[in-house]
Amino acid sequence: MSKTENSIHDIISKAKEGNQIAYSTLLDTFWNHVYGFQLKRTENENDAEDITMQTFSKAFDKLSTYDDTYEFKTWLITISKNIHVDLVRKRKRNILQTRENSEVIKKVLDDAPSAEDQLITEQNLATLLQHIKKLKPHYQEVINLRYFHELSYADIATQLNEPINNVKVKLLRAKKLLAEVIKNK
Repeated sequence: MSKTENSIHDIISKAKEGNQIAYSTLLDTFWNHVYGFQLKRTENENDAEDITMQTFSKAFDKLSTYDDTYEFKTWLITISKNIHVDLVRKRKRNILQTRENSEVIKKVLDDAPSAEDQLITEQNLATLLQHIKKLKPHYQEVINLRYFHELSYADIATQLNEPINNVKVKLLRAKKLLAEVIKNK
């Protein structure tokens, strides 16, 4: 095992113990590999970025299941590939195929929300905002900028005057804390 592999295993061990710097180091080290992989697969920067974030979120949640006989990067890429496959399947389910004059016509299902759907969404949004207010202010801010102002990671980094990787980790942490708040409700 090389020195680099040993240091990665040490960092993974620290992350398993809850060390936030170790999580940040793993994110910094492997972000470009996973993002590049997804960018080639999806040919869409937004999808690649979203899938990469989901990959790290899922990997960090399941870090205790990581088998160090495999390369960490390979494990991440596998998670990423599975998330992409799930996304493609979900999108295909949203397309209805009908046959007319022996031609296949793809018709997108009606996604327009009804008045009831809109009311439920507004109530859910109000509840979500209450949950977000239970987070520390810096987590509230990063969630607000990303999901309500729809800023890119780079724009958030500029606005907060922080490195982009810090923004990614902070957003990842904020989402995990928000999920815990909602789950404990």
